Amino acid sequence: MRYLIIGAGAVGGAIGGRLAQSGHEVVLVARGKQYEALRDQGLQLRTPDGPHTHRLPVVDGPEALGILRADDVLILAVKTQDSAAALAAWGARPVAGGGTAALRLPLVCAQNGVESERLALRTFQRVYAMCVWLPATFVEPGVVRADGTPLTGILHLGRYPEGSDDTARAIAEDLERSHLEAPVAADVMRWKYAKLLSNLANSVEAVSGVIDSEEGTALFERARAEGEAVLAAAGIAYTPQDEERKVRADKIRFEPFDGAPRGGGSSWQSLQRGTGTIEADYLNGEIALLGRLHGVPTPVNDVLQEYANEAARKGRSAGETSVAELTAAVDARR
Repeated sequence: MRYLIIGAGAVGGAIGGRLAQSGHEVVLVARGKQYEALRDQGLQLRTPDGPHTHRLPVVDGPEALGILRADDVLILAVKTQDSAAALAAWGARPVAGGGTAALRLPLVCAQNGVESERLALRTFQRVYAMCVWLPATFVEPGVVRADGTPLTGILHLGRYPEGSDDTARAIAEDLERSHLEAPVAADVMRWKYAKLLSNLANSVEAVSGVIDSEEGTALFERARAEGEAVLAAAGIAYTPQDEERKVRADKIRFEPFDGAPRGGGSSWQSLQRGTGTIEADYLNGEIALLGRLHGVPTPVNDVLQEYANEAARKGRSAGETSVAELTAAVDARR
């Protein structure tokens, strides 16, 4: 199989680099300065087992590949706010032997949140969900830092909305030869909803610049409590935290290497890169949406979503608003 990594940022770059390192055929898809850096200098993947430079084919869109191959696997690793455009661009591409990507090729949503799979299933017939536990940072064009050891990440994978098949198992086998663990889970969305609850911290970290503080943790716990109440009201199952901890165990540890500090999460990275957008609508906003549908107030997540969007829109760097300010805004909303 050939892997087309649509969105070669932190997650996409780490997965693509590890797959290439273990001998799999990979094409990176990127835009702007990232595309230029990958084209000119290759992918610089920095990991605890050493820096790796991968000179891989890189394109800035599907047109550059022409007709797709029947053994192509599309790994969608853009932020959810960019999913619709990517799905439209790639779904209509012709595949050797007839048909289009949307009709014939597997599409794996390797993203935070739970919305991209629904978007994809409107046009793609073979959609797979992936729950991504992969600590990686992308703030410099061409450079991806993946801090986890001995595993780079744990990627639960399954057919969407549920189930598994030979394609999922084949992809998992390739990933598991690539410093990754990839359990095939028929109930993969249960894992993704658990990850959604964890990702409610992203806006706290992005806007305030901190999460590992007493007040930052307290605010996140309030956001998570809302999320759990909303999922209960909606009848949506998610993996309990003790089961998550048991599966991860000590398979992903953070050990200092190369003298550089770890970066923040995906939303923090968006502000640091000045992308102008952030994924809060599909993290805190998912909880707000479900809350409105099921009559559960979500003032904490409402405020976090609003502040994160404003920070991205106004080009603010991470950390320009304190946790105390965020907490005061939440308390004023209640």
